Amino acid sequence: MTNRINLHLVSDATGETLNSIARATVAQFEHARIVHHRWSLIRTRFQLHRVIEGIEAEPGPVLSTLVEKGLRAELETACQRLGVSVVHVLDPVLALLQEQFGETMMSRPGRQYVLDADYFRRIDAIHYVLAHDDGQSQAGLAEADVILVGVSRSSKTPTSFYLANRGIKAANVPLVPSLPDPPGLETPPSPVIGLTLDAEALIEIRRHRLRMLGAGGGPMRHDSGEYVDLETVKAELLWARRLCVRRGWPVIDVTRRSIEETAATVLQLMEAWHERRRKAAEAL
Repeated sequence: MTNRINLHLVSDATGETLNSIARATVAQFEHARIVHHRWSLIRTRFQLHRVIEGIEAEPGPVLSTLVEKGLRAELETACQRLGVSVVHVLDPVLALLQEQFGETMMSRPGRQYVLDADYFRRIDAIHYVLAHDDGQSQAGLAEADVILVGVSRSSKTPTSFYLANRGIKAANVPLVPSLPDPPGLETPPSPVIGLTLDAEALIEIRRHRLRMLGAGGGPMRHDSGEYVDLETVKAELLWARRLCVRRGWPVIDVTRRSIEETAATVLQLMEAWHERRRKAAEAL
């Protein structure tokens, strides 16, 4: 029995839901070899026929988020003819919610991507991150939903952009031992969270960054020796952690965390910060 399969992801929207489900589930099979076939924005019979031709050419199980009844039925018929399994992954949740709400679903493709207030909030958050990346526009920190601090290359920027896609305005401020403590954070209006990681992992990330700068003809740091020196980096990380402890800022070790896991922890810490503020206000 082979461990290699074709997995067809058929969506009437962007396919992000199926991509996330596929990543989460396939990760549980250590030796599986999965060839993903992504079919997104499938909203007409003509588009679906292309999908069916693809499944016929490279048979394998199908995960679907199609909601239009006619397309679903045609896909199911084709999969039955081809002898492949199809799972409509949203069905259990939709059935549960229909039962709870007592309301029939609308079966409108891509409805989660309408240009509503949440959409524009995400766009606004992305613009905010661009304007406040790496300590820029200190005056705008008052508008931040969260402020991430940490030494250079500690995943502040990618985490900020991931949070922005959730509608969170995340500013990030670098911690540099040779500079004064970052201004504007004495009495922050939003939670401040430190990011740190293992010294050797940080050095490897910095070395990769330096190689990329060199390959691209960009300017090299004049202090690149200290930038990747183990003892110097350890001292830098220790200084940054002590600063966070002194200021009462929680710290997340991102050494073995994905950006998604780091962002999830940031959101938990944000909720805890607001809960403490709420209880303190009630106690007055």
